[in-house]
Amino acid sequence: MAKKKTLFECQACGYQSARWLGKCPSCGAWEEFLELNAKQIEVLKEIKNTTTTTSSNQVISITKVEQDKISRFSSGDSELDLVMGGGIVSGSLTLIGGSPGVGKSTLLLKIAGNLAKDDKKVLYVSGEESAGQIKLRSDRLGSNYDNLFLMSEIRLDAVLGELSKNNYDTVVIDSIQTMYSEKLTAAPGSVSQVREITFELMRWGKENKIAIFIIGHITKEGSIAGPKVLEHMVDTVLYFEGDSSRELRILRGFKNRFGSTSEVGIFEMTNAGLMSAKDVSKKFFTRGNAQAGSAITVIMEGSRPIVIEVQALVSDSSYANPKRSSTGYELNRLTMLLALLERKLDLPFNQYDVFINITGGIKITEPSADLAIIAAIISSFRNRPISKDTIFIGEVSLIGDIRDIFSLDQRLKEAKSQHFTKAIVPSIPTEKMSGIKCFKIDEVSKLIEWM
Repeated sequence: MAKKKTLFECQACGYQSARWLGKCPSCGAWEEFLELNAKQIEVLKEIKNTTTTTSSNQVISITKVEQDKISRFSSGDSELDLVMGGGIVSGSLTLIGGSPGVGKSTLLLKIAGNLAKDDKKVLYVSGEESAGQIKLRSDRLGSNYDNLFLMSEIRLDAVLGELSKNNYDTVVIDSIQTMYSEKLTAAPGSVSQVREITFELMRWGKENKIAIFIIGHITKEGSIAGPKVLEHMVDTVLYFEGDSSRELRILRGFKNRFGSTSEVGIFEMTNAGLMSAKDVSKKFFTRGNAQAGSAITVIMEGSRPIVIEVQALVSDSSYANPKRSSTGYELNRLTMLLALLERKLDLPFNQYDVFINITGGIKITEPSADLAIIAAIISSFRNRPISKDTIFIGEVSLIGDIRDIFSLDQRLKEAKSQHFTKAIVPSIPTEKMSGIKCFKIDEVSKLIEWM
């Protein structure tokens, strides 16, 4: 008699094991392993053995392969089109994640209304809200059009049945964790259910050239809930960043099979829903009176330069170990810059608390703001305001050098358009610009001399 094969799966991350484990070696969760039944194992084998790239296994030279023609259509929102690489691709599967209340459902309902306005047939499936609740939000967003259809359902078979009866151009699933497949006995939101439903939606969308958007919940660590295979199966992964108490939201692409992942979309939450931020640059800095502890820099988000304000506060510490706090800037990098200032400039920051804040709720992920961070810290430490007409651009190394950064000319053009007249930079730009004067600084010690 053949031995029965068993397979256990972590319900927190999807890690699989041939035996039960108390602690998951992948995510560290305790007592999350459940045994998969025969149906679930068969579904898993089907997903692994299915390919969506080609129906033929014949080997062919890449020079003889005909390139697929990608059909795109506009979402009606310039920021979303930018993040998705120029528009929505027919037959694509897009996953959107973000914290509760950040605006995922609001954005997709607005996009659904835009598409319905352009005579595209859209199905909005919600397992969390009734049709009346969605209608209430739709009235506020101005998304009431005859081609937008609502469906309050959590059963996948019912949704696929509706798709087979009517030809839809776009489908929105809100959310993937609430959907339920009757093929499996697992509860909605479990790893097995999420994987099976995503696989069925992907296969249906590819075969019928339907663009599908699915909303995913996030974990307390900030990552999209469910197994990692969920992110591997979809074509595009978008993530909403921003505090629900702030008006600005940032939509960032983490995966895109049809375009670049370097672009970001910036939205503004208004009474009429999420709208594309028209004048982005002026929302991250102020041009009032100069204040100690404030410095201006220009960062790059994809191909877009954004002028932002860096704020620093240096105060006497009442503890043996001074505090280091950073909002929107990497704390480890802040600690490195403070150690550099102590070593190179003999500034006693080991006796002071240092706080850093990036205005507007944006997060800096590139080192070009290092020079502005140091300028703001020194300005607060010496209580000397910095002129609001000056920007600081440059990466600071551990040895105290200020190094070149990419797209310097583009950053300076943006600074010039915002009427800045002085720029502290690591090198003189190749293109001469009238109206903005550049000062070259190659060492941190020279920044003190300039200030």
